[in-house]
Amino acid sequence: MRKWTRAVMAAAVLAAILSFNAARFDSRQIDVPRNDEAVPDAEAAVQRLAQAVRFQTLSHQDPAKFPRSEFEGFHAFLARSFPRMQSALRRERINGYSLIYQWSGTDASLKPILVMAHQDVVPVDPASADKWLQPPFGGVVAGGFIWGRGTLDDKGAVMALHEAVEALLAQGFRPKRTLYFAFGHDEEIGGRQGSAKVAEWLSAQGIRLESVLDEGQVVTEGIVPGFDKPVALIGIAEKGYLSLELVVEAEGGHSSMPPPHTAVGILGAAIARLEDSQFAATICDPVRSQFAFLGPEQGWLRRVLFSNLWLFAPLVKWQMAKAPSTNAMLRTTIAPTMLEGSVKENVLPMRARGVVNLRLLPGMSSDEAIRRVIAIVADARVRIAATGSSRSEPSPVSGTDSDAFRKLHRAVKATFQDAIVAPSLVLGATDTRHFIAISDNLFRFLPARLRSEDLKRYHGVNERIGIDNYREFVRFYMRYLREAAS
Repeated sequence: MRKWTRAVMAAAVLAAILSFNAARFDSRQIDVPRNDEAVPDAEAAVQRLAQAVRFQTLSHQDPAKFPRSEFEGFHAFLARSFPRMQSALRRERINGYSLIYQWSGTDASLKPILVMAHQDVVPVDPASADKWLQPPFGGVVAGGFIWGRGTLDDKGAVMALHEAVEALLAQGFRPKRTLYFAFGHDEEIGGRQGSAKVAEWLSAQGIRLESVLDEGQVVTEGIVPGFDKPVALIGIAEKGYLSLELVVEAEGGHSSMPPPHTAVGILGAAIARLEDSQFAATICDPVRSQFAFLGPEQGWLRRVLFSNLWLFAPLVKWQMAKAPSTNAMLRTTIAPTMLEGSVKENVLPMRARGVVNLRLLPGMSSDEAIRRVIAIVADARVRIAATGSSRSEPSPVSGTDSDAFRKLHRAVKATFQDAIVAPSLVLGATDTRHFIAISDNLFRFLPARLRSEDLKRYHGVNERIGIDNYREFVRFYMRYLREAAS
């Protein structure tokens, strides 16, 4: 009887603690007036984005394929289209094809901010050409959309920023804080000749930035579980990037007389072990921050869950691990991406090679990840080494209590008043990683409204942006620049 009584009392105390934590799980949303920025001549802005798409500013791993004339044509187009920006702001070309503009503020004692987007786009797979509803570089405006490669990633932002600056200049706006605008030319292949050089240029002048805003997360519609309304995610950190080459060498020979284990078999077994041995799941700081913003906006059960992660973290991780998109928020992921073996079907290869791509969770260094991969493979016959040119460590986590984050939060909420705003972890890589040394506040947000079916348009077929959404792009940047420059 006493044991039963103690159990009931313990359960009552636990229930009280859980309910108390849920009850004080206060909303983090900011109540702001609607963004009433007027986009002058919105139809002309749409047509300018369509024209921008027609410049095939492609990124190629092979420097010999760099389309210089396309970038030069695009730069000339920008100069013609935005005369106020060209005359009022200082412009520099960095490493030939990246652009940076300086809009001097009235208070030189304030640290400047940087807003970024990239000019380059990924090529179109020839095998998918017949699947495009409109020509990928046609810049067609039809059916309420602007179609073409770059409309989302990332010329939409390049052009919207130009439109916003041009409009603010026409209104006579003068920023209190100096504003920089950077447009890299090689983000899609790592940004080392573009944004990295921009960061070096700023650093050489002794400039430390109050904040950086680049592409990253978006306004999701019907994507975040538990929400009928849109959720605007702001990336406050991004995962690291690491590719590892696995190589097995053997004698080779004729396939009619194979040894017990061929180079391909040894390599395949190693890759299978990696797939079967996922890295441990962890709720890292950016994900905890996301729960802190989203939890108070949900029903009582989810409020209890997310306000008491000290107890329910295992349950939350178990649920998140069910889907690739949320599983990737929990752990360093390993994805086999490339395999090479014999040159002929009946020849045993003397060398088998595979590449696995890892996306590193904040808190895990690339060196630690390599050590863990070697331990999982546990086979001296498999040589493992880093490969590729895009290796990067996970970014630091930017805080959500700073003035810089609050200003961004206000601009997002004002523009997308129907959305819940929350910080997030970016699973891919952005150019913000090149600015870690000169700013503590690195944010990743693109004002695009996307549903789940739109996500595959990134680097895929039928990339497009809604005309109404593009107007939101311009209005968002106008409001953000007013907020951030104060």
